[in-house]
Amino acid sequence: MDLGLQGKKALVSASSRGLGKAAAAALAAEGAAVALCSRSAEVHETAIEIAEVTGVKAVSVQADLTNPDDIKRYVSESIGQLGGADILIINAGGPPPGGFLDLNSDDWRSAIDLTLMSAVNLCYEVVPEMLAAGEGSIVTTQSYSIKHPIDNLILSNALRMAVVGMMKSMANELGPKGIRINSINPAWTWTERVEQLMTDRAERNETSLEQEAGRVTEAVPLGRMGTVEEFGRSIAWLASPAASFIHGHALMFDGGATRFPL
Repeated sequence: MDLGLQGKKALVSASSRGLGKAAAAALAAEGAAVALCSRSAEVHETAIEIAEVTGVKAVSVQADLTNPDDIKRYVSESIGQLGGADILIINAGGPPPGGFLDLNSDDWRSAIDLTLMSAVNLCYEVVPEMLAAGEGSIVTTQSYSIKHPIDNLILSNALRMAVVGMMKSMANELGPKGIRINSINPAWTWTERVEQLMTDRAERNETSLEQEAGRVTEAVPLGRMGTVEEFGRSIAWLASPAASFIHGHALMFDGGATRFPL
């Protein structure tokens, strides 16, 4: 299937590694030019790697998504280098684990800046460009915790629902103006972030990383975690013209782990 991404311009945030890198690589493999960002200088190496593998333009900007000025600079430089922004993939690292009584108000403020306000600020910078073009596609990467709260991840559980609520509201507002907006909500997909969470669980439960990984896959009907390659293909399709009638949707990338619709 041709996804219709040849020649499109895509901004993918938090994309030096993990799910963000997978999204950028999959979009580039389909012919889209991509602009990556990350707090880490590693993002420049990732962009070079994607360009070498796919043969398309891949640019990078080192930027902190909790800093609105960095987001302005990332979007401005990316649009300048790519010549536009047809697609925005909103991705950010997850907030730290912890239960309610383990955290304080400063932890909440930091998590809000990372998870919610980064999405808000990215949209404020990119949506005007899409409105001027009369079309665009926005996909936010959140979590299957929007339907199935995950123990000891109260920051993520709360704030990812807020982002999806914002996306659904924006879908109603901006759909008539040619902008499609969706979310993709992965369950356990093996990345550095998931390894961190499994290590945290192992320390708390006095078990091993392998034991904790096995426990979470017991609840997945397909019997395994997702791969970053599977995630990349899924988000590229959702963002692409091939999914042109999919709008305001929260796609569950979870191997069937979400049993009950809400």
